[in-house]
Amino acid sequence: MPDVTTLLLFLGAALVLALSPGPGMFYVAARSLGAGRREGVLSSLGTGVGGMAHVLAGALGVSALVLASAELFTLLKVAGALYLFWLGWRTFRGAASGLDLAATGAAPARPFREGVVVEALNPKTAAFFLAFLPQFLDPAAGSVLWQFVLLGSFCVALNTGVDLLVALLAGRLREGLFTRPRLLLRLRQGSGAAIAALGLGVLLIRRPT
Repeated sequence: MPDVTTLLLFLGAALVLALSPGPGMFYVAARSLGAGRREGVLSSLGTGVGGMAHVLAGALGVSALVLASAELFTLLKVAGALYLFWLGWRTFRGAASGLDLAATGAAPARPFREGVVVEALNPKTAAFFLAFLPQFLDPAAGSVLWQFVLLGSFCVALNTGVDLLVALLAGRLREGLFTRPRLLLRLRQGSGAAIAALGLGVLLIRRPT
C-alpha cells in the first residue's frame, strides 16, 4: 500500500476529479431529470459497478490490450455510443408519448443494468485509470495489482458518491415540475437528447497514443 503522504495526495486529486463534471455525471443527471430520483440513484450504482469492471480490467492488463489495439478500441467505443444513442432515443420517444419510466413500474434492475453497461463500454474510463493510477503505485510497497485495485476502488467510490448527490439534487428539481406538465415533458425530451449527445461524445473519443 502507498505511504500516507502519497495516499492523501491521491485522495485529494481523485476528489477533485470526481467533482469535475464529466460524462458519467451528465448521464446520471439526465436519467434523474428524465425519470426521477429513484432511476438516477440506480443508474449511479450501476455506473459504479461498471467503473469497478474497468479497475479490474486495468489491473489485469485487459484495458492495456484494448487501448493498444485500434480495432478493439473502435469496437468498444462504437458499442458504447450505439447503446447511448438507443437509450437516448428510447427516453425521448417515451417522453413524447407521455410515458414516465419511474411511473410505469420499470424494474429496478433495468436502470442499474443500463448504468453498468454504459460505463463498462466507455473506453475513456479505461484510459483514465491507466493514465492516472500508475502515478501513485509503489512497487516497493507490495503488489502493484492490489494497489491498482485499491486506489481504483477509492476513485469509483468517490465518483459514485458524487453521482448519487447529483441524482438526488436532479430528482428534487424534477419533482418541483409536476405542476407544469408541458415543461416536464420538455425536460424528459431534453434528457433523451442529452443521453444521445453523450453517445456522440463517446463516438468521437480518440485512442490514446
